[in-house]
Amino acid sequence: MSEDKTGNRAASFAAIPSLPVGKIFASAEIQHGDVDFIKVDEMLTLRRMIVRAPAPKGTVLFLHGFPETMMVWKDIASTLARDYDVHAFDWPGYGQSSRPILQRFSYAPQDYAAVLKSYIETAGIDHSNLVIYATDIAALPVLLLALDEPAIARRIIVGDFAPFDRPQYMWENLQNLKAEPTASPTRAYMNKTSDEILQNVHRRGLSPAEQFDLPTDVQRDMVHSWSFGGMTSADAFAHYYANFTRDQNVLEANLDRLKTPVKLVWGEQDFYINKEMGIEFAARIDVEIDILPGIGHFPHLQNAKHTVEEIRTSFG
Repeated sequence: MSEDKTGNRAASFAAIPSLPVGKIFASAEIQHGDVDFIKVDEMLTLRRMIVRAPAPKGTVLFLHGFPETMMVWKDIASTLARDYDVHAFDWPGYGQSSRPILQRFSYAPQDYAAVLKSYIETAGIDHSNLVIYATDIAALPVLLLALDEPAIARRIIVGDFAPFDRPQYMWENLQNLKAEPTASPTRAYMNKTSDEILQNVHRRGLSPAEQFDLPTDVQRDMVHSWSFGGMTSADAFAHYYANFTRDQNVLEANLDRLKTPVKLVWGEQDFYINKEMGIEFAARIDVEIDILPGIGHFPHLQNAKHTVEEIRTSFG
C-alpha cells in the first residue's frame, strides 16, 4: 500500500550524532511502529513515524500544528493501525526535523506544501487511498498543495486554522505576528516564555473542567524539541506568519480550483482561531463542518476518539 522508497525504515539513531540522547529517547517511545529519518530533498531531512497495519485498507497522514511534534499522534496512530498504515512527520522547524537557515528555506505555507508533496512522493504513498488530517499551521499547506494536485488524497480533513486573512477571528498575539512592527517583539516574547507556552498552549480557552494534561512523553518531546539546530519552534512559527497573509490570499483567490474532497472539524471553544472562521470557510467551499462542543484548539488531543471516528468515516 505504501512502499517506502528510502529503504530507511529501521534507521539507527546511533548513526545520527547531532541529536542529543534525551531527544533520541523521546523520539523512540512509539510502540508497534517505526521512527526514523527520511531525506525528502537535498536540504531537508524529516523525523517521521510509521505504524503499519497487518492488512491495510488505506493510509492516513497526520500533520501537526504549533508547538507540537509528530508525537501527538502516537496513540491515535496505534489505534488506527489495526486497519490503516499511519504516517506522521515533524515539520521543518519542529521536533527533530531539519531547521535550515531562513536564507535557504522560508518556512512559509507554500514551502510546507512543497515539503508535504516531497514526503508523499518519497515515502511512496498511494494518493488514491490516502486521507490527510491536518490541523493548525498544517492545514493551509495541504490546501495549497491540493490546488495544484487535486488527486493528492482521497480526502483532506482540516480544522482550527486561518484559511483567509481575517485577523478579527484570530487571537491578538497571532494577529501581531503577521506584520511589523508587532511581529518581532511578539516572536521575542514567545521565545522568552517558551516554558509557559509549552505548559498551557492546549489549556487556553477551556474551563478548569475541560482542561487536560498531555501525556508525559508527548510533553517531554515538545520541550526537548523546542530549540534544535540553532532555531526555536517560535522562530519557525514567526517565519511562517511572515508569509501567512500572502499565502492565505493565494488560497482565497483560487478556491474554484479546490477539487479535493474536504471535511472541516473545529473546536467550539478554540481560543486561537474563532469557529466563525471555520463556518465562513465551510460556506465558501460548500462542505460540512463539525463544530465540537466543549473542545478547544486541539481536538485530536482533547477528544482522540472523535479523530479516530473521523478517519474511519473518511474511508467509508
